[in-house]
Amino acid sequence: MTTREAFLAKVRAAQPAARPRPDVPLFDSTGGDLRARFTAALQTMGGTCVEAASAGDVSELIRERFGATASVASAVPEVPGTRVLSSDTDPASLQDVDVGVVRARYGVAETGSVWFSEREYGVNALGYIVQHLIVLLDPAQLLDGLQDVYRRDDFRDARYAALVTGPSATADIEGVLIRGAQGVRSLTVVWIAA
Repeated sequence: MTTREAFLAKVRAAQPAARPRPDVPLFDSTGGDLRARFTAALQTMGGTCVEAASAGDVSELIRERFGATASVASAVPEVPGTRVLSSDTDPASLQDVDVGVVRARYGVAETGSVWFSEREYGVNALGYIVQHLIVLLDPAQLLDGLQDVYRRDDFRDARYAALVTGPSATADIEGVLIRGAQGVRSLTVVWIAA
């Protein structure tokens, strides 16, 4: 047994006994139109929402906003990309991609967040290393609040989960807001049925 294996065996042996997760209370909904609440919350965080009738509209949106020569990595079959994504794609190879396209499993009206797991991204770096993120979201897949997320089986079954709310941003002591400081510079949610 190597030193590493011996160390890991000791760590595993020292784990506390498993305990059930605490119950998450279900708070009363604030009511209102989920889509309007989601849009307002996302806009507060610097994101935008647009409507699309088809995947072709999404491709046209990308060309209009980012140019015909923009490199696109798409994790959804309905929107073609200029980069092929597979489980073998090296995450670092996405470092020069302009636009990433991914479909969110659902959105949260309370915060304007979209939910992803390893299944949606395909390549985990897609949501963080590209310059601009286009998120397809079916309006029928909106949840009221964060407490609703924790009650879903797909949340519990995912290896990891990310709730993303708007583009990356930071502000210095003088209040200068910079978008894309540690991640995507823009996040656009496209309303399109699954």
